[in-house]
Amino acid sequence: MMLQEHRIPEGAEAYCAEAAARSAWLVRHFPPAMRTLPALLQHQAQHYGDRVLFRSGDYRLTYALAPALAARRAGALAAQGVKRGDRVALLCGNRPEFLELMLAVGWMGAVLVPINIASRGMQLQHILANCGARLLFIERDLLPALETIDRTTLALETVCVIDPDTAALPACLSAMPAAAEPLPAADLKMSDVLAILYTSGTTGPSKGVCCPHGQYFWWAVYTGRQLGLREGDVLNTSLPLFHTNAFNCFFQALLNGGTQVLEPRFSVSKFWQRLRASEATVTYLLGAMVPMLMSRPPSAEERDHQVRIALAPGTPPEAQRQLIERSGIMPLDGFGSTESNCVIQMTLDNFRPGVMGRLAEGFQARVADEDGCEVPDGTGGELLLRADEACAFAAGYWGMPEKTVETWMDLWLHTGDRVVRDAEGYFRFLDRMKDAIRRRGENISSFEVEQVVQSHPAVAVSAAFPAASELAEDEVMVAVVLKQGASLDPEDLIRHCETRMPYFAVPRFVDVVADLPRTANGKVQKFPLREKGVTEMTWDREKAGVVVRR
Repeated sequence: MMLQEHRIPEGAEAYCAEAAARSAWLVRHFPPAMRTLPALLQHQAQHYGDRVLFRSGDYRLTYALAPALAARRAGALAAQGVKRGDRVALLCGNRPEFLELMLAVGWMGAVLVPINIASRGMQLQHILANCGARLLFIERDLLPALETIDRTTLALETVCVIDPDTAALPACLSAMPAAAEPLPAADLKMSDVLAILYTSGTTGPSKGVCCPHGQYFWWAVYTGRQLGLREGDVLNTSLPLFHTNAFNCFFQALLNGGTQVLEPRFSVSKFWQRLRASEATVTYLLGAMVPMLMSRPPSAEERDHQVRIALAPGTPPEAQRQLIERSGIMPLDGFGSTESNCVIQMTLDNFRPGVMGRLAEGFQARVADEDGCEVPDGTGGELLLRADEACAFAAGYWGMPEKTVETWMDLWLHTGDRVVRDAEGYFRFLDRMKDAIRRRGENISSFEVEQVVQSHPAVAVSAAFPAASELAEDEVMVAVVLKQGASLDPEDLIRHCETRMPYFAVPRFVDVVADLPRTANGKVQKFPLREKGVTEMTWDREKAGVVVRR
């Protein structure tokens, strides 16, 4: 594949018109009955044969072999008692076994529950209890996470180790079973749930987003249209498969006749050489990653690749400019959540730094006040969304009907994000209305941080909130009120937290305060804390040299 074949053609309008025509063709070519994972695998196997669908290190999976692999892996799950609709939990990083289990679960009509590999303690306990999985697959290196939960209170019956040591496993663990007799593909509808992805809670625990097969079809259509995906594109991602970005990237490759290349993790020092080695034409970044890449001195390897475009939501305007000038890659912003889809898009023909883009065809949006009434352009409000197509959005939250009703109030998806739309239809992100924190691409529940902080014997009450970061996202800050007569070493609090929550949620900043600001009815108000932010009295674990162990 020659470099010039995958550079952006002269004229963004022509490029975007070609992308729109291709997405329209895909929608016509794949009617509703074919918008499930088994149907897509079987159809594309016939069409693309020996083309590689997925690569990870030395691992290769072709389109032709994917259905058979899914069927055999599904047979192994069936032999373990997994049935249609059962939840199968997965605690696994970016490795081929993740993909194989996703294909198997989708093939048989079960439901995959990918869990953030940093989860532990209260969060992990809640996820496993909420989804009711009886079977968990886990990497050997992640087994210590199981020591932070109480399995006796869970429905969990079997734990399979994906990469067991040659030594005998304890009786409570099993090795990942080998592929078995193939299982016929389940007769599924696009409304059947493929995965439950847990996303940050606000005033409560993390919520399990029920993502149907059809939602991933539409992710592939709409994101493919935004990026201008073509047959033969190589989609390189280092983002974690347990999040929706990399998860739906596979469907972008599958639907558009491309190849997904999965890197083990994001690496600033290896990013450019991995793009070149994979012959990538498209890549995926989060806003904080681009400033990290641009913080290094310019080098020739920034141009020694075939990538023409990147999906890079949340990238600061100056970092966008630097990436374009130094690498030739066009970073496109946008908005899409686990509950929604690729709803707001910056495309080549509407590129404007500092905004998310415009509403994509196929969706409706409203910028609303607290009563759900639309506000004029130029006025900030909550972003509310609807999809025109069936199953383009998630189906609600698993086991949390009250949260589903609250989020989909008036049949609009209430995103909890505050935005402003200008007279030309461009949306700009302002802040989060939800009580949530976003750090290094991870949504962090302030509720879950507070529960762990308050379990420290010296802490009476706490408030977790976002503080400004040197990068494009938040840092975690906590204000704590101590119990009468107690004292607190902030480092001791950090050590208490690091064994009880994901490493990325461990607070960086700690303020010990006499009391927290409250409303007349006693509810903690966080906006004064956010406005005050970091002061000279704030303890900063990075300045203190305290390193959080992963």
